[in-house]
Amino acid sequence: MAAKLQPSAPKPRHLGGAALDGDGPRGQWGRAWEVDWFSLASVLLLLLFAPFIVYFFIMACGQYSCSLTAPLRDLAAGRVRLSDIWARTPSLTKEAAQIYALWVSFQVLLYVALPDVCHKFVPGYVGGVQEGAVTPAGVINKYQVNGLQAWLITHLLWFANSHLLGWFPPTVIFDNWIPLLWCANILGYAVSTFAMVKGYLFPTNARDRKFTGNFFYNYMMGIEFNPRIGKWFDFKLFFNGRPGIVAWTLINLSFAAKQRELYGHVTNSMILVNVLQAIYVLDFFWNETWYLKTIDICHDHFGWYLGWGDCVWLPYLYTLQGLYLVYHPVQLSAPHAAGVLLLGLLGYYVFRMANHQKDLFRRTDGRCLIWGAKPKVIECMYTSADGRRHHSKLLVSGFWGLARHLNYTGDLLGSLAYCLACGGGHLLPYFYIIYMTILLTHRCLRDEHRCASKYGGDWARYTAAVPYRLLPGIF
Repeated sequence: MAAKLQPSAPKPRHLGGAALDGDGPRGQWGRAWEVDWFSLASVLLLLLFAPFIVYFFIMACGQYSCSLTAPLRDLAAGRVRLSDIWARTPSLTKEAAQIYALWVSFQVLLYVALPDVCHKFVPGYVGGVQEGAVTPAGVINKYQVNGLQAWLITHLLWFANSHLLGWFPPTVIFDNWIPLLWCANILGYAVSTFAMVKGYLFPTNARDRKFTGNFFYNYMMGIEFNPRIGKWFDFKLFFNGRPGIVAWTLINLSFAAKQRELYGHVTNSMILVNVLQAIYVLDFFWNETWYLKTIDICHDHFGWYLGWGDCVWLPYLYTLQGLYLVYHPVQLSAPHAAGVLLLGLLGYYVFRMANHQKDLFRRTDGRCLIWGAKPKVIECMYTSADGRRHHSKLLVSGFWGLARHLNYTGDLLGSLAYCLACGGGHLLPYFYIIYMTILLTHRCLRDEHRCASKYGGDWARYTAAVPYRLLPGIF
């Protein structure tokens, strides 16, 4: 669910192995070395239109009660001009700038200046200093994993303010929603531009860079693999997890507070959205160490799609359900609410258990039980960039015997539950499931393209054993 904007994957020059900068072998690790016309077109379209998509959704709620078609009809009929819509849009304010600067500074402080202590007394939680995966240049970065601690501190302060301190109203995020959007855009473009300049002039590791010769692709997809400042401030981990995902639950709480202020109560649909999305956010931080081995950290470079995407796209479009429910409070029937809750919990269960099975299989090298039995595997081999042959195993038991990406299927079920909580009155809250379906299907194909290149004929044996990608018996 925390997946970000992703353009179409470029075609690789070579198969298998790791990609190194300079004169090293140019493998498929990370993003492309060269850009085909389709990938470049995708990049240009996203750079041009993604900011306007976010603005359109937020504007539609503020000015057209969340209708996506009403502003288009008004423009087509000449009843309104673009300049009229823009004139009604709140501008950047000093208050919003102060709020946002304080928010980001506080999250930076929690990230770099407060080492994790949760792992010392919370059973089962893995935090503190952890190692990431090997980078293309052979570097193993260390990370200060303290996202759960940052989330807990932030939310304890939020509730203390709401019930005891009264420094600011709990509706403060909603009340400054569009002015905060301009602040988020400023930070997103600033950090993306800084990462681009840093990649050229003072990289953290020069061998973990990629250049295509195309400015727009380099800007969007990033040059550096793991840009850092100092020992602990890792751009990729910070912006992937903080400030956007920590803010996600605060944003929903502010929307719920606004609903109560406007209507005198909080609807069960708003409660469902808050609870189900909070489960996902907490899962993310509980498993932050596991996240260090995911595609975002292990393969993606840091550019605009992560920098801007984490600052703007994620907090503004992943929270559309709560925003919609402020303008259109929905009180679900008991069976409808129960169905949404069960679907959301089912999606989370499949998502979490599928990932748990894979993680258990990897940690024990297959010496474990999956659904009470010894796991079935496909033995395979691959060649790394240095020419060495390696043995590996692909799991074909449990959820991974039903479909090759059933963790994504669980993710999609949870995403659908968020949307169904909003009823069927408008299309806007369903953008999330449409977007996630496109993104995760693309990511599924991207993963498989990399694996086919890496494992060759062994991957063909695996796909024969597990023929479906996301939906058993269908796709």
